[in-house]
Amino acid sequence: MDDNNRHAVFHLHPEEPRVKRLAAADPRMGMLIALTGELRTKPRGPHFAELARSIIGQQISVKAAAAIRGRVLELAGDLSPAALAAQSDEALRAAGLSASKLAYLRDLCAKVLSGEVDLDGLGSRSDEEAVEALLSIKGIGRWTAEMFLIFALGREDILSLGDAGLQRAAKWVYGMEERADRKYLQQVGHLWAPYRSVASLYLWDAINAGHVDSGETLEERCARTGKTF
Repeated sequence: MDDNNRHAVFHLHPEEPRVKRLAAADPRMGMLIALTGELRTKPRGPHFAELARSIIGQQISVKAAAAIRGRVLELAGDLSPAALAAQSDEALRAAGLSASKLAYLRDLCAKVLSGEVDLDGLGSRSDEEAVEALLSIKGIGRWTAEMFLIFALGREDILSLGDAGLQRAAKWVYGMEERADRKYLQQVGHLWAPYRSVASLYLWDAINAGHVDSGETLEERCARTGKTF
């Protein structure tokens, strides 16, 4: 893992300073933290490769994305701008890329190789500046940019309002009534600043661990597992 990615790994537990501040600021988040325990994100690869993977995986299953990515890697030898740019359209299409994804990857390669987008320099830019730079790449939307800031740059205060999973998890944690606009994060997200990325990791884990779909409330889940805050 290169140096500009080392800080991007989150290692969270109830005694970690950011987590303690988050729990103190919001007791319900504190309950979720107690229920969850320890969380650790995985280190990510080079920035370009992460964005290329994101583009390849858009709107297809994880299995299909992995298969296409494997064929592209076999073809190019590396998910780097120079290696991908050297491949013909025909070869990349044969590897499984759609016309739109091929165009997006070409744009990503061109902007990185020309220096129009400096991926290594994103770490020194503000959150919104980094998002805007990523949005200038075809095929990169706000959600993808926000995920990149959290998982590749390790930014601590990103809240992706367009993430349906986060909205659903927030509804469960706070026992909210159904809303037609499904804007649950907007009601409580201010409580988590300046660690909204950290809160998001706990919310995602609440889905992955089966808590949100358990049929139990947060209080019931904590009581049954013996976790208290």
